[in-house]
Amino acid sequence: CEDCGKSLIGECKLHGPLIRAKDRVIPSRARLTLPHYLTLRVLELRAGNQQILGVFAKKGIQKRTQFGPYVGQLSTKLTCYDESRLVLQVLKDGGKYFLDTPNEDCGNWMMFVRLARNQEEQTLVAYQHCGEVYFTTVKPIAPHTELKVWYAADYAKFMEASAVFIKEESDVSPLPPVAKEPVDPWICSSCGGTFATFALLESHQCIHKDRV
Repeated sequence: CEDCGKSLIGECKLHGPLIRAKDRVIPSRARLTLPHYLTLRVLELRAGNQQILGVFAKKGIQKRTQFGPYVGQLSTKLTCYDESRLVLQVLKDGGKYFLDTPNEDCGNWMMFVRLARNQEEQTLVAYQHCGEVYFTTVKPIAPHTELKVWYAADYAKFMEASAVFIKEESDVSPLPPVAKEPVDPWICSSCGGTFATFALLESHQCIHKDRV
């Protein structure tokens, strides 16, 4: 429980249960497992047409909202490393395994969540429960805010990482204020189409639902 700082079996008697948010059930397509109130946005386009993506809220999300579990392949060796994403491991049958996502067909949308560089931009905490990794919001998330994650205290010890991750300002590469720019396009996670406003995107997505 992030409110009282205790690791509990079951719900917290003082602060109540977690608000559980489930993925959309669409197999083997990480982009299509996004909950309807989240969206992927392209933050940067690198050589070879490689897209750097972030997960953004389309509407307000309550504190203590749980996402997961994280979907990945159990592996003794990490085959895909991205310095902007968290490295995740779990205990399974007495062994310690990486949750590896070499491609988008091997994971769910949580593989796109970028790590938080400091406490101010952290919105999610990652932790292990029953051999699975979950993300839970540690503060209310406003619309157009990017979801960023770091380890919970106990999980940080398991991962041999610091409980609070803070870089010096000189080490932090400035990012453009993508989440607040009104001119940035809204991107449809189904077809990749771009729209000037969220209202236009919502109207467009209704067409997809009608076709289904």
